[in-house]
Amino acid sequence: MTPLLVLDSNVYISAVLFGGRPRRIIEAALAGKVRLAASEFILEEIEGVLRGKKFKLPAAAAREVVSEIASLAGIFAPVEKISLLEEDPADNRILECALAAGAAVIVSGDKHLLALKTFRDMPILSPAECLEKFEL
Repeated sequence: MTPLLVLDSNVYISAVLFGGRPRRIIEAALAGKVRLAASEFILEEIEGVLRGKKFKLPAAAAREVVSEIASLAGIFAPVEKISLLEEDPADNRILECALAAGAAVIVSGDKHLLALKTFRDMPILSPAECLEKFEL
């Protein structure tokens, strides 16, 4: 069975803007080697960061990116509220999505998430670790 991954918004943003390993994960999803799961929160966070003061993408361009991600990923509504990470509460939304989706792996570049190493038996991997684990 094709593994189901939850990518943190920072992985999507890196894939779109910088390429590299995050982009290889997206390409693997496009090729059907992995499946992606996201939530409305993740999509909104991606759009907000792309439009924000750091990247300043036009609204239409940010919406197009989010639309493409939404068409590639299954969208899951969290069913359980997680409050594990107090330093960055938004990171809990990634865990909620992974739980709702029944993901095999969470992929992130976020130090708070990566420090957990696992969440309810789901490994939390960097993009490089994900590529290695699934031989992508």
